[in-house]
Amino acid sequence: LQGIFVLGLPYALLHSGYSGLLLIVLAAALCCYTGKILIACLYEENEDGQQMRVRDTYEDIANVCCKKLPPSLGGIVVNVTQVVELIMTCILYLVVSGNLLSHSFPYVPVTEKTWSVIAFVTLLPCIFIRTLKIVSKLSQLCSLVHFVIILVVITYCLTQMHQWSWAKFRLSLEFEDFLVSIGVIIFSYTSQIFLPTLEGNMKNPEEFRCMLNWTHFFACVLKTTFALTAFLTWGEKTKEVITDNLPSFLETPVNLCLLTKALLSYPLPFFAATEIVCSCISKGSHSNSRSPLLALTVRGSFLLLTLLMAMFTPHFALLMGLSGSVTGAAMTFLLPSLFHLKLKWKKLTFLEKCADVSVFILGFLCSLAGIVCSIKGLLEVFG
Repeated sequence: LQGIFVLGLPYALLHSGYSGLLLIVLAAALCCYTGKILIACLYEENEDGQQMRVRDTYEDIANVCCKKLPPSLGGIVVNVTQVVELIMTCILYLVVSGNLLSHSFPYVPVTEKTWSVIAFVTLLPCIFIRTLKIVSKLSQLCSLVHFVIILVVITYCLTQMHQWSWAKFRLSLEFEDFLVSIGVIIFSYTSQIFLPTLEGNMKNPEEFRCMLNWTHFFACVLKTTFALTAFLTWGEKTKEVITDNLPSFLETPVNLCLLTKALLSYPLPFFAATEIVCSCISKGSHSNSRSPLLALTVRGSFLLLTLLMAMFTPHFALLMGLSGSVTGAAMTFLLPSLFHLKLKWKKLTFLEKCADVSVFILGFLCSLAGIVCSIKGLLEVFG
């Protein structure tokens, strides 16, 4: 729930004003809701009225919902969408790592791309990650580093409390800037891709809904506090990545913490993407066991792919925005609400149906707006 996007929340407030505070709360509620209905699609009632887990993955849900279409088409579409989003996320972490190293050591005569290669070398052990247990430990360290960064920024902002002014909030908004803010806020909460695996690995899956409520609640409180204190401190001077606003004596250590966070964040989407591909290949070969050589080949290929795209893809940020608007909105809003309506229609109340339809429409509009803005940016870049 706490990603690199969080560092852009103060900048989002700059362009969304008071409505941005409402959006942070609304996005938490919506993402929490779609997470719950997605997991609900994994279960069916047995003859005794008890909920039984009959599906394991996002792919299984898609295949059931699209069973009247060509075989496995729904699962293929979902898997491709998931892998694209996960790989783009991995590439983003590499690009960010190169950028952070370049800014942390400006006097070293090394290009940003070379720094990305150096960061990539530290990620080579990912090829040997075989279980989610290792990934979870790295994610715990990542969360710890993230809280350190947030704590440092908030502490510094509190020392500047004497210059805070609510007059810094905008009353008039630019429509395109507002759309960018929506994208940053919403996608700072997205985690739906990982939820079926997470819920399936919980010791007490019945506590999943409670866990989701509390994590989104605390994430909302933390993000609101962080975004508000940072924006009140720098106002119109707020930069896209808030750590760039910090004084020089804090900027370099915080950038190194960010680098650590980016590198520790990489294994989770990388592991998820390779597991999806390995599972698909194993099913395609009708084999019940997975070859260790196959797993190593897929992981090695994905590692190399992320490096090559980070090195040679021009205007990656705009392409990331375009793919994120399509894949992010689809996996977070469109598909969970659509699948929930399809599988649970007869058991849903009128209000639940209205909620699912509303989420679908909202997700479609956000996706469409993001696509238009990203394509416009690409057209401007390419003249």
